[in-house]
Amino acid sequence: MKEKTSAPATTDAIEGNASCDSPAAPGKSSDAMTTGRSHPWQELKEEEAGAGVVEMTTTRSGSRSGSDCVAMVSRDTKDDIPIEMDPVIARPTGSQPASPVPLGAGAASERTEAGHGGAAETGTASGTEYKVYKRRWFGLLQLTLLNIIVSWDWLTFSPVASDAAAYFNTDETTVNWLSTAFMFSFSFITPVVIYVLHLGPKPSIITASALLLAGNWIRFAGSHSSSGGLFGVVMFGQILTGLAQPFVLAAPARYSDLWFTNRGRVAATALTSLANPFGAALGQLIVPFWVNQPSDISHAVLYVSIISSVCALPSFFIPAAPPTPAAPSGETPKLSLRASARVLVSQLEFWLLFVPFAVYVGLFNSTSSLLNQILLPYGYSDEEAGIAGALLIVVGLVSAAVTSPIIDRTKSYLTTVRLAVPLVGLCYLVFVWMPGTRPAAGVAGPYVVMAVLGAASFSLLPVAVEYLVELTHPVSPAVTSTLAWSGGQLLGGVFIVISGALRAGDDAEPPGNMRNALIFAAVLALVAVPLGLCLGLFGRKEKLQLRRVRSDEEKRGREEAGK
Repeated sequence: MKEKTSAPATTDAIEGNASCDSPAAPGKSSDAMTTGRSHPWQELKEEEAGAGVVEMTTTRSGSRSGSDCVAMVSRDTKDDIPIEMDPVIARPTGSQPASPVPLGAGAASERTEAGHGGAAETGTASGTEYKVYKRRWFGLLQLTLLNIIVSWDWLTFSPVASDAAAYFNTDETTVNWLSTAFMFSFSFITPVVIYVLHLGPKPSIITASALLLAGNWIRFAGSHSSSGGLFGVVMFGQILTGLAQPFVLAAPARYSDLWFTNRGRVAATALTSLANPFGAALGQLIVPFWVNQPSDISHAVLYVSIISSVCALPSFFIPAAPPTPAAPSGETPKLSLRASARVLVSQLEFWLLFVPFAVYVGLFNSTSSLLNQILLPYGYSDEEAGIAGALLIVVGLVSAAVTSPIIDRTKSYLTTVRLAVPLVGLCYLVFVWMPGTRPAAGVAGPYVVMAVLGAASFSLLPVAVEYLVELTHPVSPAVTSTLAWSGGQLLGGVFIVISGALRAGDDAEPPGNMRNALIFAAVLALVAVPLGLCLGLFGRKEKLQLRRVRSDEEKRGREEAGK
């Protein structure tokens, strides 16, 4: 059953609230109790209380009369588009305010384990308790580990491309397709990821873990002996690990929306999202130590497979959802996937942020993948190129660790975007000349630019992911985050292919340099800058409201007024 209402073509008028007009008490209204499907925390509470959840399209009115209720969204006088929301699931209410349902012994103990900012907030008008639980850190840690290992899988062969080419009896260009196919796999499975992640973060995490387990051991089967390997089998396993990546890379925003309040979502998203490039750094640094000759490739794949298995298996034991919602926005009705697509297509602010994010993620992926090939023609050693890549990631992680908690408290999303976007574009422009500075300045030029680029990129990344959710609420975070990451991964693969085609020939000075590829990256980075700077300009400042934050504040205000 679907209930249809009308909403404007943009989400600025969408509140995501539901109202009930009671015949017995005209003029009184109340919010819809939950979204269209039964929330996991409701199921836990009902199971432990020995009562089932009753599916209906009614909820409480001001007089608790059980009058009909339809999920509504506010609208203005603009042209309307139909918005579909799932049918409301509610419990029948009596003549008195509902008292909290007992949580059972296990859940009751959780009342005392809220972490920072985790004091219980109970709306007596609805009987809903909002709090955060310590168990959220288990899922957050697991999601972080999966993002690390899936990125390590991506760069298992790239740091030792020459040895891998000899082992599989092929060339380095073919070996590069192992990482390129990995990124293209992301875009291929994006529709499935959106659907699975819409159901919740745990199904997405379990799917990723299963694909990682299968992919890694298939890769090992294809590189099983020291005398040579089967490249086709390895490619198949690599594609499976590539299919696993979007299920965990797009999950942080969905997970933080479910388990955290608006005081910790940016930091939670930053930790899990930035674990992905950290895994790439580990792959670049550790794999070369395992591979000293072509016959060592099989051992390296075996070690990565064992580490991947250890990281993936705990995924099957993480909790699916908190016993009670962490914040009101966690139970706000989300638009259906079809309605979300209609809204995003017509929302300018989404595109002004989505395009720079996708371009910069794509450029980051291609630059980090090709950094050795960019620097080596100018006389840099493998170790110096590796240090440059490490600075890009380590400085970025430190910067994100400092800025994310500050942005969580100040909600300065727009300021961060307007500062970071031009800085990222400038770094790609300056880097065009940095490889050639070695005779005069040594390694200082590339090191400094890589450090600044990492700081700006990593500070921007979690902010952009969360800002997309805020600007499009009540569109599900599963939709916005998956689309954003899919765009970045797709462009990353395309940029790697184009950069390889732009490599100079053996008659160039120096031979095989990638200056044209650096110019190509700089032009793209600078073209994306004005888009990010146009957010909120030209009379559109009201479009930049933090809708999810406002939803939390409004609902808590109504519940306080109802006490």
